[in-house]
Amino acid sequence: MIYRAVIFDMDGTILDTLDDMAASINAALAEEGFPPRTVDEVRRFVGNGNHKLAERAVPAGTDGEAVERVFRAFHRHYRAHCADRTRVYDGIPALLHRLRGRGVRTAVVSNKADYAVQALAARYFPGLFDCAAGESSSVRRKPAPDGVLSVLSALGVPKEEAVYVGDSEVDMETAENAGLPCISVTWGFRPRTFLLARGARLLADSADELEALLS
Repeated sequence: MIYRAVIFDMDGTILDTLDDMAASINAALAEEGFPPRTVDEVRRFVGNGNHKLAERAVPAGTDGEAVERVFRAFHRHYRAHCADRTRVYDGIPALLHRLRGRGVRTAVVSNKADYAVQALAARYFPGLFDCAAGESSSVRRKPAPDGVLSVLSALGVPKEEAVYVGDSEVDMETAENAGLPCISVTWGFRPRTFLLARGARLLADSADELEALLS
């Protein structure tokens, strides 16, 4: 199958954002006097949007008002520090250049806050995405298919000619709900064994392997 559009997740797929997200959630927890979380804990907490990250990061039994304060504090910190230690995964920019050179449309659909998706896409991948969409109040977050279907409509590409690339079980569920195949990358926030246990059928261990599957 030769795809006309490739839609990517962001966190754990094209960018390693984990250290910056951990720093921001720990800054928010500290404001409430809560203990910090390790990077590995934050790795397990991400994937379902930043509110869910706040819910998972606070101590068990924390009241809802405190969760909301942590959520808001996370965004204040992350808006200013979302690119302090974030890095691009090896081979991704070159892959995007080659895809676009072949006329393939490229996009990002993420559960990350839309302000961060836009800022990071522009900073690390200037001119390499036709669309980039993050979490917003008007679109249900993944694994709902809304963001993917909206981007495909904007690109003018039918779902039968598109593929979704991600690193988590949420991405596999999103692709299934949108009617797209999914390629799971193993360099992100979920290990290969976890992805296989959740039903991953196509896996890529490197950007070169991903390109082979996309070609």
